[in-house]
Amino acid sequence: MRVGGFVGVSNPPHDTDTQESRTSSDDTAAQEYGPPEKRQRRTDPYDEESLDDRIERLGRERPSCFKTIWSEIAFVFSIVMSQILTEYFVSGFNVILPKLIIELKIPQSSSVWPATAFSLVIASTLLVFGRLGDMFGGYPVYLAGLAWLAVWSLVCGFSTNALMMDFCRALQGFGAAAYLPTGVMLMGTVYRPGPRKNLVFALYGTFAVVGFFFGIFCGGIVGQFLNWGWYFWIGAILTVVSLATSALSIPNDRKERQHNGIVMDWLGAATIVSGLVLVVFAITESAHAELRWRTPYIATLFCVGCVLLLVAVYVEGWVAKMPLLPSDIFTVPCMTQLIVATLLLYGNAGIFLLYGTQYFQNIMGASPIQVVAWYTPMVVGGLVLSTVEGFILHLVSGRLLLIISGLGAVGSQLLLALVPKGGNYWAWILPATFLATVGIDISINLIAVFITTQLPKARQGLAGGLLNSILQLGFALVLGVCDIIQSYTVEEDGLRQSYKNTFWMGVALGGASLVLVTIWGRVPKAKSDLTADEKLELQREVTNMSSASVPMP
Repeated sequence: MRVGGFVGVSNPPHDTDTQESRTSSDDTAAQEYGPPEKRQRRTDPYDEESLDDRIERLGRERPSCFKTIWSEIAFVFSIVMSQILTEYFVSGFNVILPKLIIELKIPQSSSVWPATAFSLVIASTLLVFGRLGDMFGGYPVYLAGLAWLAVWSLVCGFSTNALMMDFCRALQGFGAAAYLPTGVMLMGTVYRPGPRKNLVFALYGTFAVVGFFFGIFCGGIVGQFLNWGWYFWIGAILTVVSLATSALSIPNDRKERQHNGIVMDWLGAATIVSGLVLVVFAITESAHAELRWRTPYIATLFCVGCVLLLVAVYVEGWVAKMPLLPSDIFTVPCMTQLIVATLLLYGNAGIFLLYGTQYFQNIMGASPIQVVAWYTPMVVGGLVLSTVEGFILHLVSGRLLLIISGLGAVGSQLLLALVPKGGNYWAWILPATFLATVGIDISINLIAVFITTQLPKARQGLAGGLLNSILQLGFALVLGVCDIIQSYTVEEDGLRQSYKNTFWMGVALGGASLVLVTIWGRVPKAKSDLTADEKLELQREVTNMSSASVPMP
């Protein structure tokens, strides 16, 4: 049984001068072309390498598709830009939202939609675009997503009313939904399990923090000194730059993917997308409808959405030949609990970003520039934390890292919920921002490595779609529920306490995620290992050998 070669892995070239002693030309000829008894075998230092050593080495080496370190750096830069752009359009928008409400005359009852539409569209369509990546390749879908985002970011800056803003924000979401899963797919395909993959995924998470800060920074500058349209036009310029570098640096996998036999699950796509959109819309809009949940269209849309999601479960489990969300991925140990915990953690972070920013501005009187300064420790902490995590993922227990993440999520919301009137920034807000970084960054990097390592190459689009669906759906659902909490309590408790009520919701979500990861967070250390495809091939070879060794009756 041949295991040392691995699927799709070849030995690196070696200079023969370093492998053979320098001999005279006659001796060399005798060794290579003389009689068998005089020939000497040309030795390769890797021939005597053990399987474990080989796996460890391959987990640290630069992938063979990158000829130089600079080509690898260009690839990583192009992919992490997807994180920067997404976080830019989420975080900075919350800073300029008060200005948009005034200039576009957006009713307070509808102010949540410009912020929610972007994440809602992403959350509901990620699995579809992940499947398109598995069908046609991550390269073309990734580039198409960037091009789409650039166009609608440009148009968004020219919005003249609330409806146009909501429409453009929703269309922006399709671009992000295309490049987010395929970005994870491309990284998961290129890198083997091991320290190098851990570091790259840590950088991917780190640059989400950079994008978050850059979004707030640009939102603060634009909100204070420029026309609000420049926030979107700056984003469009960054997207065009990313499109150019991606076209030049990302390996084109289109031909390889076209012959893998994967097809679209159209019925599953229709039921999942429409069901999620209707449920989240009903939850979010119920807070501002005239009769709230007694409004006929709210209850109707919510019920129809729930029915469609139940139909989607039936379709994915028993009807579709190639379901968008195969049930066998949930047979991976702890996968279901980790998905739920991650969804709650990202919802927790969404509360901090949206309602924390509004609390800073509307209650504590912070200007947009002050908000930027207040979030700076969160960015610095995130950069340090994510980078360190990349170097220790193969050394530290996954369960321990997840518990630390859950504690950070609880602590950040608890500080905001307890901050007294006139509370000091240094005593309350500073530690809260750092704990919020602990809560989201550690868990996201760890889960990204875990999911992409568990799934084979043909399912890396699914891995990217699943991972980002969890994150964005957590953001959209939790913010919808918190909008209900805030709007239902603002008249009786006042604006300040209504915000604090959402923070207590964040404490509950963080606590629930902490319980889940403490009991079921059995995530192994992210060491160098065989890929999922190699494990499947090895299992098949073992099965074939066992069958061959059984004597015929």
